Amino acid sequence: MFQDTTDLAAMAEALARSPDYRILRRLIARPTYVPAAGQEVRTGILLDTETTGLDHTKDEIIELGMVKFDYAADGRIVGVRDTFSAFNEPSAPISPEVTALTGITDEMVAGHRMDDAAVTAFVDGSVITIAHNSAFDRKFAERYWPVFEHKAWGCSATEIDWRAHGFAGAQLGYLLNGAGFFHQAHRAVDDCHALLEVLDFVLPTTGAPALALLLETARKPTLRVWAEQTAFELKDSLKRRGYRWNDGSDGRPKSWFRDVDETALDDEIAFLRTQIYMQDVEPTVQRLTAFTRFSERI
Repeated sequence: MFQDTTDLAAMAEALARSPDYRILRRLIARPTYVPAAGQEVRTGILLDTETTGLDHTKDEIIELGMVKFDYAADGRIVGVRDTFSAFNEPSAPISPEVTALTGITDEMVAGHRMDDAAVTAFVDGSVITIAHNSAFDRKFAERYWPVFEHKAWGCSATEIDWRAHGFAGAQLGYLLNGAGFFHQAHRAVDDCHALLEVLDFVLPTTGAPALALLLETARKPTLRVWAEQTAFELKDSLKRRGYRWNDGSDGRPKSWFRDVDETALDDEIAFLRTQIYMQDVEPTVQRLTAFTRFSERI
């Protein structure tokens, strides 16, 4: 016998009030809405790609999912304007490893092609594109659709310190559970709907939606400091400091690098001079903004 949904909701509310229970609700994608006349909102894009591999210079997109949403000045999600979901048949068969990871088979993508004009039209009017790994998704998106080169980007995985706000980690599933939901994602667009609810979750540490913190972080310029031609035995010191290795295959320096806030630049240069080079050096420094951060062009 099926339980009345009203009874189930009341039971869930009662359990939620107890410190001994946590309630997870199945994620149901929000319906689309039409903004009211004169309503002051901005439009963002949530984007997720599935690809044949990790190399954005040669691997191919096999699925693109996007959710276009409106948000208020305080970071509150106002509503979903539209969704986009499409497959793309690659030039070679999908590997078993990729199928195991994404659930996408050759049969699912057979005969499908991305409509480039439709993608461009979908993102028209948006002011920011957000992915849960923008360092990955932006490079692929820009290679396929140049419109993304001119958009500001934010990364929901790295531009919020989720652990500092009480979450177990930055994986989307952890964040969704922390926001009180669970979902059984099948398509890239499903993960976009999940990310929407995560970004609309009010952080107990700030009293504001997570999106507000992400936008604040994305708007701040950062500086990329390159520690070039360092001794191999210093790699552990650099890693402990937060430096990452770039192998030079993407045209950028074969070097360690780290992104810091403008206020931390002097300390970073002092670290390199006193702990790494042991001399007065002027490392290469690049200024990044939301329009260039995570891009292959930088």
